Amino acid sequence: MIKFLDLKAINDSFEPELSQAIHRVVSSGWYIMGDEVNSFEKEYAEYIGTKYCIGVANGLDALRLILRAYMESGFMQEGDEIIVPANTYIATLLAITENRLVPVLVEPDINTYNIDPFLIEEKITDRTRGIMIVHLYGQNAMHPEIQRVVDKYKVKLIEDNAQAHGCYYGNKRTGSLGHAAGHSFYPGKNLGALGDAGAVTTNDDQLAEIIRALGNYGSRQKYIHYYKGLNSRLDEIQAAVLRVKLKRLDADNLRRREIAQWYCENIKHLNIILPNYNNSSLFTLSFSHSHVWHIFVIHTIYRDKLQKYLSQNGIQTLIHYPVPPHKQSAYIEWNGLSYPITEKIHNDVLSLPISQVMSKDDKIKVVESINHF
Repeated sequence: MIKFLDLKAINDSFEPELSQAIHRVVSSGWYIMGDEVNSFEKEYAEYIGTKYCIGVANGLDALRLILRAYMESGFMQEGDEIIVPANTYIATLLAITENRLVPVLVEPDINTYNIDPFLIEEKITDRTRGIMIVHLYGQNAMHPEIQRVVDKYKVKLIEDNAQAHGCYYGNKRTGSLGHAAGHSFYPGKNLGALGDAGAVTTNDDQLAEIIRALGNYGSRQKYIHYYKGLNSRLDEIQAAVLRVKLKRLDADNLRRREIAQWYCENIKHLNIILPNYNNSSLFTLSFSHSHVWHIFVIHTIYRDKLQKYLSQNGIQTLIHYPVPPHKQSAYIEWNGLSYPITEKIHNDVLSLPISQVMSKDDKIKVVESINHF
């Protein structure tokens, strides 16, 4: 069986450094807000290209805390609107509604699956305070048109960088493009912890200070609480694990690009649409590195039949994602809305195995199986 993602093999590839890092924390006797977290925050901020990195408990909290901090600073208030892609994982929306802000959904570009930059401005109102872009599946979502709208209307640009660690837009990494960015280090991500973990990156001094306090019970100093905060902190063991993996992230992303390029050059099937095939920036020879291939997604009206066929041939696939946020019971008030491009994507996409530990034989088998479908 070719696993969709072999996490054990990925983690084994970091040994013995991974076990040594964990042992270092256990033997130190210090498990929360210590040297490992401080070091990872500095290293990740330098890697992304921002002044600050604040470790938090998970990617959802990273986005929640960014918005909450803007509310505490007075820039946003309940009922304000945040423009967000309709095609995204539900966590992006949960961060907005959790803060009693209003998500304004925008359809994606069918060629990239990311928010359509040219549909954003028409959604701007006098209550718009932010645009939250999602670098979905590992592909940069930033565009000059988005920057033009942000500058024109003086709104905040927030990045959901949960799936795109190491991705570039021009000569800057995603996570450093907007006013703030949320990152997830869920185990299956390109930079994955051994449990839940996340971070916020920003260059904003005030925002960083508020977020750090909010995630620590609203406290800047022990037992003195400035905000009604929450407990959302990156722990020492996860920080130590992430420090080990961060050193190899660019090399691992390059390996993913090589597999993606193999797929795109060798999958030949009339009923399968590959990711933006003519965009040379997707591949290894490009200097822009605008895709880190967190997920390799194909598009076919025969999705369910293909998934069953591949499973019968020993290839595990997943669907990212089967039900769009506006059709979920959690947002029952939106269930009657129509976002046809988003709905088509969710009906037709299938994610193929891709990771830095896939063998040559594995990638050949995936291609041959698809071509024989």
